[in-house]
Amino acid sequence: MSGKFIELTLGSHMISHGYDENNKEILEEVAADFSNKLVALSRIKSLSEKYILIDYLDGRWVYWEYEESYKSIKKKLTKE
Repeated sequence: MSGKFIELTLGSHMISHGYDENNKEILEEVAADFSNKLVALSRIKSLSEKYILIDYLDGRWVYWEYEESYKSIKKKLTKE
């Protein structure tokens, strides 16, 4: 693996499949248990108090719920 990574505990998520003819985002909700994942920093698009947005295959984006605190993830991301 090359590049920089961050380890996160991610769980349930929503996959964005684009937008419909009314410009409404098409979301697929996926329920999942929390598990540790290594995520490339270059794939992280934004962080909110509930979700971290990460780009995915085929131009999709995934809104992941995370277990860590917003403050701890923000600290890890701004440290890099």
